[in-house]
Amino acid sequence: MNRYSLLPHPDHPPAAVRGVTVALRMTDGGDVLLTYTIDGAERVVMPERTSPARCDGLWKTTCFELFLMFDDEEHYVEFNFSPSGAWAAYAFDGYRDGMAELPRDIVPHVERMRDGVTVDCDLGGLPHGELLLSLTAVIEEEGGRRSFWALAHPPGTPDFHHRDCFAARLPAPARS
Repeated sequence: MNRYSLLPHPDHPPAAVRGVTVALRMTDGGDVLLTYTIDGAERVVMPERTSPARCDGLWKTTCFELFLMFDDEEHYVEFNFSPSGAWAAYAFDGYRDGMAELPRDIVPHVERMRDGVTVDCDLGGLPHGELLLSLTAVIEEEGGRRSFWALAHPPGTPDFHHRDCFAARLPAPARS
């Protein structure tokens, strides 16, 4: 299991949240198991629980994200996981270009915790091999303050799609 600490964007600091960490584990079957934990979650706005369904605009409130970039360092996918149980998955041809819904036969399982979420996401169907990894979160606190968390941030406004955010590697899953 790998553990990552996310950094808040310097121009959008949190009010009460002290940190966001992510534990990541790969299964032999190609699933990625993620646990996003918020230190100081008492004042975080958590969307109401709903039936698991694909939904756009999850980043407008508390949302956890996983980006994976392929070997060519242009094509990438984005997964969004809401504490509500809603999710989204997109494919991009290049930096913010050619966005399309990523077909998913298996719905990611998002389980809400008091201080974050756990996610079981099937990565089957993605290209085999090592991928560049970006883990991010948008955290909304009471009063509407949003902070933007990532492994690394590019200069300027928060931009989770920027190449600088892909600061880790996801090893190729074991194939049976």
